[in-house]
Amino acid sequence: MEACHPSQQFNVNSYGATTVAIITLEVFAGMWINAFLVCVLCIAWVKKKTLKSSEKILLLLGCSRFWYLCFTWISHFLSKIYPKYLYLNHILQLLATIQTFFNYSSLWVSACLCGFYCIKIANFSNRSFIYLKVKIDRMVPWLLLGSEILALAISIVIYDLTETVQNSNHTFTCQENFWEARITMDKHFFSSIFLAGLGYAASFMVVIFAAVSLLFSLWRHKRTMQKNSMKDLSMDAHIRAMKSVLSFLVMYSINFLCLILTIIYATKKENIMTLVISIYLCAFPGVHSLILILSNPKLEKALLKILSCVKCEFFMK
Repeated sequence: MEACHPSQQFNVNSYGATTVAIITLEVFAGMWINAFLVCVLCIAWVKKKTLKSSEKILLLLGCSRFWYLCFTWISHFLSKIYPKYLYLNHILQLLATIQTFFNYSSLWVSACLCGFYCIKIANFSNRSFIYLKVKIDRMVPWLLLGSEILALAISIVIYDLTETVQNSNHTFTCQENFWEARITMDKHFFSSIFLAGLGYAASFMVVIFAAVSLLFSLWRHKRTMQKNSMKDLSMDAHIRAMKSVLSFLVMYSINFLCLILTIIYATKKENIMTLVISIYLCAFPGVHSLILILSNPKLEKALLKILSCVKCEFFMK
């Protein structure tokens, strides 16, 4: 192993400390937001003994994002501060697998949410679409179960990939960690990466389809209302759903790009690009959950109530 120069060691430590500090702030803010989302929905579930289909999706989404952020922070903390512990007792494989499971769970459940909004609110005369609109509430539990099974399948693939990478011939220096290692690119590695990218792309296509369908439905509905000189309450529902889905589409597009870049930079040395990617991927679960909370009147009311209580206590002190 090569000797480390003091200046190089300082640069590595400063980079790691900066990364951990930024990600820690983002992760704990995101965990608080998703924990709030889960708590409010669980309280409503206990009181009413039931949840709406959209609330079931939001509940699972909040849980997935909470644990994804938790294990993401653990992974970043160990890789920057205590990298040697990642290679003890398969810790790296377990962290990568669990993080992948909750990441894909979050992606697919959020795609289900977009699809649910589209089917519930959009108006089309197609028989298949009408059938889906009638049956969608019964289909939601199965869609969520399918999302979890898919996330589990891909996480198993990632576990196998991580084991293959660890067993590959690579060298470590004092300035290198797992992501900087020289990796032997075999057919197994490329097939696993292809499956991971396919999972990202499939969920992304669902979001695009939902956004385009809602936009087209809103345009048709607006034209109909203008011709008949009528006002309809469903227009407001269309617009609220469009705001949520379009905001998600923009964020999801950037998130999809970052996920693809994560695959590309998986074997590159740490640089500003990997830092930017990590910052966005950690910010996305919290920011989008906050948008969902603010677009839901009940959740927004609960959030404002908590914030007002915190504000009162702060000024009383």
